[in-house]
Amino acid sequence: MNARLQRIWVVLRLAVAVSVGWRFGWGWGLATLGLHAAVLALGFAQLRWVNRPAPDWGQLLRAWAGEVVASELAFSWRQPWREWAEADHLPAGAERGVLLVHGFACNRGRWNGWMKRLRAQGVAFVAPSMEPAFGSIDAYADEIEAGVQRLKAHTGRMPVLCAHSMGGLALRAWWRKYGAGQEAPRVITLGSPHQGTRMAAFGLGVNAQQMRRGSAWLAALPALSDVDCFWTPCDQVVNPAETAIQPGSRAHRLDGVGHMGLVHADEAWQCLQTALASVSVNTPRRI
Repeated sequence: MNARLQRIWVVLRLAVAVSVGWRFGWGWGLATLGLHAAVLALGFAQLRWVNRPAPDWGQLLRAWAGEVVASELAFSWRQPWREWAEADHLPAGAERGVLLVHGFACNRGRWNGWMKRLRAQGVAFVAPSMEPAFGSIDAYADEIEAGVQRLKAHTGRMPVLCAHSMGGLALRAWWRKYGAGQEAPRVITLGSPHQGTRMAAFGLGVNAQQMRRGSAWLAALPALSDVDCFWTPCDQVVNPAETAIQPGSRAHRLDGVGHMGLVHADEAWQCLQTALASVSVNTPRRI
């Protein structure tokens, strides 16, 4: 569903830009396409007053520039048009596995860069596109469990679970439903609103309501026991910044990076490599 909606959005943006360019000149048409970047700039500027200590203007400028590229790559190319460019990968003999869980208003195309790199390493991975797009986060638990079981059956081990944004809460909802009797997974979350986010007040759907600060649904979620939380003071979606940290987790601060840009951060990728190495060494394979 998200891919279809985003294809419509891309076509509408282009149609409006062409119409404006045809009527008022092509410079204005290009400026129309740039409105997205202007709106993003406002989102970053408000962080100077939301986060304490506040990120400096240089960090916000770097984050904004990177976010313009990252968001256009995600919402104008990978998610609308390349959702299945990288199929799930279960190579023969794979001993390590990764489950990749996307966030709000996204789909599995969000992880195309990671999937390509994991394929080159011979690592098994599964990346679901979770539906319904604007339904309850609890509804995603079944699809996450199906992916976990596919990877466990193939590799003999619990996979490393990686989630961006809302996906981190989906993992906690999965653990509430399916965690009994399973070994605790190694989890990496990138910009996940573990303590809610003030920006959810502007979102649509049940899942947005669940992500609001102080929601009863969020308060009832269990914590994950072995989790690395990546967060940034320049997160224009999950803020105040500390809400991306699950209490008791290993927290990793990244400066000058926006919400979508966290998936492109080398520090997050290296954390996954460390987690995969730990799984190979410390977790016996079930034959």
